[in-house]
Amino acid sequence: MVSAMEDFTYRPGEVVYAAETLFNDGSIPDLAEGELVAEAGARGVVVKSGHVEAMPEVEVFLVRFENAELVLGPPVGCLAEELTQSATQPATQSAEAGGVVITQ
Repeated sequence: MVSAMEDFTYRPGEVVYAAETLFNDGSIPDLAEGELVAEAGARGVVVKSGHVEAMPEVEVFLVRFENAELVLGPPVGCLAEELTQSATQPATQSAEAGGVVITQ
């Protein structure tokens, strides 16, 4: 049995950075598909941690990234590979996943 406080790579409240440039895949309602969400190195904060429903071993994080005016943008679903705790660390890989489950 997995508890609500699972051991995720990142926890709510942690500061993270985009490991790669991120674009809206169509899942953010107020942004056009393909619109820039965060430049590589953009600072953000983890709002929630979860996993992909069909693949519980795949972590997903809801992150709000700062824009140029340092205002937090809308929550964005990110895979662990799309995030880093260093503004200069490159991404290792990226993958697409569906059926995201976010837990508190």
